[in-house]
Amino acid sequence: MRLRTRVTDLLGIRYPIVQGGMQNVGYAPLAAAVSNAGGLGMITALTFADTGALAQEIAACRALTAEPFGVNISVFPTMRPPDYGRIVDAIADGGVTVVETAGTPAVRDVWDMLLARGIRVIHKCTSVRHALSSERHGVHAVSIDGFECAGHPGEDDVPGLVLIPAAANRLSVPVLASGGIADGRGLAAALALGADGVTMGTRFCATREAPIHDNVKQAYVDKDERDTDLLFRPFRNSARVGRNAVSTEVLRRTAVPDAVFADVAELVSGLRGKALLQSGEIDSGIYWASMAQGLIHDIPSCADLIDRMIADARAIITDRLVGMVRG
Repeated sequence: MRLRTRVTDLLGIRYPIVQGGMQNVGYAPLAAAVSNAGGLGMITALTFADTGALAQEIAACRALTAEPFGVNISVFPTMRPPDYGRIVDAIADGGVTVVETAGTPAVRDVWDMLLARGIRVIHKCTSVRHALSSERHGVHAVSIDGFECAGHPGEDDVPGLVLIPAAANRLSVPVLASGGIADGRGLAAALALGADGVTMGTRFCATREAPIHDNVKQAYVDKDERDTDLLFRPFRNSARVGRNAVSTEVLRRTAVPDAVFADVAELVSGLRGKALLQSGEIDSGIYWASMAQGLIHDIPSCADLIDRMIADARAIITDRLVGMVRG
């Protein structure tokens, strides 16, 4: 049985659950597992060194699932920007019809390339004003990230309970709620707030198919909603990560007057973060974590997780809430 919303119709999936694009996590096995379970899996383009490797990963995912899956493209300032045109070509040539984007206003050039190829675009935003701008440019859906989210929550600090309905009130395109969602209660709440589905990142990290070390998965289980840190606030580039010795040291170094990013660059490098995910040495770098880790108590398969979420959300909607009205 499906749970039908505008998101399921747009993406051609059974359930309105999307796996967020996650650097060094969004590989074919995880994406295929999410898609086979009825959601939309996501490969992360910038995880791969070149477009040839990305094309191979898309082909590998195609071999693992007959269901739709997407690719994430993030656009952030860098000394050596990727060739986004070739990335879009690899995506289109691989038959992928959905792309999740994130990043700076330069992402608009990527949108133009994607839209010209007939690819549906979901853009991640942390504010209603940016979501409205994205809608005007022609994106097909918006994933709205509340302050609880892992990664970059923006600088407005608006939590999902306010941000989701605020976005739903003003947007015409479908809205995916993101940040702090980990179970069927979060899905039901997002739908009640006006969203058409949910995007989850941290929760999918704590699944059997996630290509990260068991120690990292267990950290999501062991830690609670208080165990995250917001880094880079002095630089107005806030990033929510799992609390560990490195995040604590980053906060210490950046709390002093006139701190600059170079003071912590070696601690937060992407290479260190990637190595942490592979080695399981939790205090060797930083890793992304949302407040949703306070709701993570096991490490199921993606199929078990999504089945449980759908069953719980249906029970909340059809039994608990309807029962309150009838009562």
